[in-house]
Amino acid sequence: MKPTPSQTVGPFFGYALPQAGGGDLAPAGHPDAVVVHGHVYDGAGDPIPDALLEFWQADPAGSLTGKPGSMRRDHVDGSFAGRDGVRFTGFARVATDADGHWALRTLPPGAATPGRPPYISVCVFARGLLQHLYTRVYLEPGTDPLLASLDPGRRATLLATPESPGVYTHDIRLQGDGETVFLDFG
Repeated sequence: MKPTPSQTVGPFFGYALPQAGGGDLAPAGHPDAVVVHGHVYDGAGDPIPDALLEFWQADPAGSLTGKPGSMRRDHVDGSFAGRDGVRFTGFARVATDADGHWALRTLPPGAATPGRPPYISVCVFARGLLQHLYTRVYLEPGTDPLLASLDPGRRATLLATPESPGVYTHDIRLQGDGETVFLDFG
């Protein structure tokens, strides 16, 4: 028997995975909230309009335990009711828009490992990928074995750029010039 061809990741259907407010880990108006946003680009530098990003992060105290609540459902009709606005879950799922743009409103992560800079973990799903990709977003540089192992140009692909107070930009490039550093957990 011949092996079957590999399945690619995505495209994603708007009714299945993305959720309204999926990128809002912090309630609107929270005094400590930060916004991290950017674009996902393919190897030719074109935006990817149907990528899906999942984010995991520690809470501001550095705890990775998270709280349930990201997938809260309405008890009457079963629809997605959104986060409860109180508990910090540490998880978000965001689809890119038609321009490949994504945005996450969250609380600054704390250091899960003392003495190392905090980061936000990212999992990228997109058409044409045979496997999803893992990377990180550091809001501030610091002493970290991963960052220290990279030359400055590659290291920069993991560092968010401050845009204004509480707002950071971070693009993810799947291939080509400025390709984001992706992690191998295999």
